[in-house]
Amino acid sequence: MSEMITADLVDLDLSADTKEAAARALAERMIAQGRVTDLDGFLADVAAREAQMPTGLDGGIGIPHCRSEHVTEPTLAFGRSADGIDFGAPDGPADLIFLIAAPAGADDAHLTILSSLARQLMDEDFKAALRTATDAGATAALIRGDEPEPTPESITEPESTTEPEPRPEPETAPAAPAAKFKIVAVTSCPTGIAHTYMAAESLEKAGRDAGDVEVLVETQGSAGFTRLAPEAIAGADGVIFAHDVPVREKDRFAGKPTVDVGVKAGINRPAELIGEVREKAARGETTSGAASATPVDRAGDAGDGYGTKLRKWLMSGVSYMVPFVAAGGLLIALGFAIGGYTINKAPSVAEHFVWTQTDSWAALLFQVGSVAFAFLVPVLAGFIAYGMADRPGLVPGFVGGSIALTINAGFLGGLAAGLIAGGVVMAIQKVNVPPVLRGIMPVVVIPLISSAVVGFLMFLVIGKPIASLQRALTDWLNSLSGANAIILGIILGLMMCFDLGGPLNKVAYAFAVGGLANPTEGSLKVMAAVMAAGMVPPLAMALATTVRGRLFTKTERENGKAAWVLGASFITEGAIPFAAADPLRVIPASMAGGAVTGALSMAFGCTLRAPHGGIFVVPLIGNPFLYLIAIAAGVCVSTALVVILKGMRKPAPEGGADGAGDAPAQKGQEPKIPVAA
Repeated sequence: MSEMITADLVDLDLSADTKEAAARALAERMIAQGRVTDLDGFLADVAAREAQMPTGLDGGIGIPHCRSEHVTEPTLAFGRSADGIDFGAPDGPADLIFLIAAPAGADDAHLTILSSLARQLMDEDFKAALRTATDAGATAALIRGDEPEPTPESITEPESTTEPEPRPEPETAPAAPAAKFKIVAVTSCPTGIAHTYMAAESLEKAGRDAGDVEVLVETQGSAGFTRLAPEAIAGADGVIFAHDVPVREKDRFAGKPTVDVGVKAGINRPAELIGEVREKAARGETTSGAASATPVDRAGDAGDGYGTKLRKWLMSGVSYMVPFVAAGGLLIALGFAIGGYTINKAPSVAEHFVWTQTDSWAALLFQVGSVAFAFLVPVLAGFIAYGMADRPGLVPGFVGGSIALTINAGFLGGLAAGLIAGGVVMAIQKVNVPPVLRGIMPVVVIPLISSAVVGFLMFLVIGKPIASLQRALTDWLNSLSGANAIILGIILGLMMCFDLGGPLNKVAYAFAVGGLANPTEGSLKVMAAVMAAGMVPPLAMALATTVRGRLFTKTERENGKAAWVLGASFITEGAIPFAAADPLRVIPASMAGGAVTGALSMAFGCTLRAPHGGIFVVPLIGNPFLYLIAIAAGVCVSTALVVILKGMRKPAPEGGADGAGDAPAQKGQEPKIPVAA
């Protein structure tokens, strides 16, 4: 720790009023010490980590942190704010801000030191000392944990005293210690530097405070992890998972009463978690039987509402569905490209296949793709249920999704079936059952009862109304023309570009690919508009870094080169590095271009049978020339807007100049504002 923080990396009068300004102020100190090589690139990495989960903690602490290729050595900077800065903590702004910077390949020893700091932050005396410190050097020494040098006044000779020997007390048998409630826990976070170890310290401290609780924690951080001993797990009375990334080797903990929450819950409410796991143990609940926390709950604190959980459940289904969509849809598209649009009428290749005929190969691609695509709705429903209730939800979810296909309820039926299946399983899991039945609950009882209930509801209660709604939606899409079609294109374009691959983007994409299950003219237009709009943001950022490179950092210009390929391949996430560094300019510009492209694609009547592929599936697009014009128009709009918006701000001192870099403005002079194209 001796080299990680010095007095030059301490700011006891941090004047920033936002978390971005605070990170920049502390990062500039790292730049001055040669610890960070690219200010904007490093701050983009900090912002990307912050976007995953706010780094504010209860007690007035903010710990922005990241691993970055722009960091030369593990570094810690500290700032103290008089007014407080909002880092997203539930109890309000933070006055103690630690910026932790780790190299992309930081070794275990350095990361272990950073983890020790994270544990120190749970010590009230340590935080109190930081709030009253008046000297930067002394503050750095306190954070490093340096031992204060003894003063002459503090050195005293031991007094020589002679005390009478105490009279021996009569011997009594020692009281047997009360058996402690044993808990094993796992903590982890996306970066594995701070939250992981703070949650571990918080849980261990809460166990010590309880007196009759023993907590052993396995920290699965960036410095690797040491597995808990098998005998410790076997002897545990309960398990706590406080994590925001998947627990490694989770099956080791099966069969125990379990509480599964996000890592922040482990930091903020450890005593409550210990109480929850003790209550579950008292009721006999285990992960293989009665109610246990679901995969959704682990990312949500008590403040998570139903809307947040619903979004996570739906995204669980969509994420597992997308590979089936991509593989099946592209194979179908290739079949059409090779064999023409009558290939769907070809006989089964299992009965008729001629090795030398192109049509046979086209039919093979089409039929394999059709089989893969037929899994779309069942997989969607099955993994929505899995997101709600873990593995017991898979069987009723798949059954419900298959019924949705059988009754022509389509994509909407799959959504409903998944939610119903997950809800039914969760309800069953809350029923206390005799211990003798717990072993067969996940294998026999839950699949049997939940499948029967889901089948009854889908066939006889809600299936037909949903099928009618699906037909109405299909008819509406087929009837779209003129202004209505253009408005839909604008809406889809805005959704695709708002969060660049996030939940809203996925909703628009799922809506489009759902229509490919039973393709119509309207659904093919929607698919074309969605893919075109999704290509705009990365292509626009690539073009902007080419025509006005001095408005971007060196790192952004390098990312711009990759964005050409990502955008052309319909990977909207290629624009995320730019949005993370400058969201207020990049996202509005991207949305404007996406809306233009979506509107033009619908107006031109472009269609698309492939769910993915970008420019590589242009031969499969209806009106391909006009389609490319629509994409080019949106890219130009987004590029112009982002250049204008960036040109209105003062450039960073680095300037990001093409080549060797622009000369920085002299002191007392206004920096030159680049002229927008």
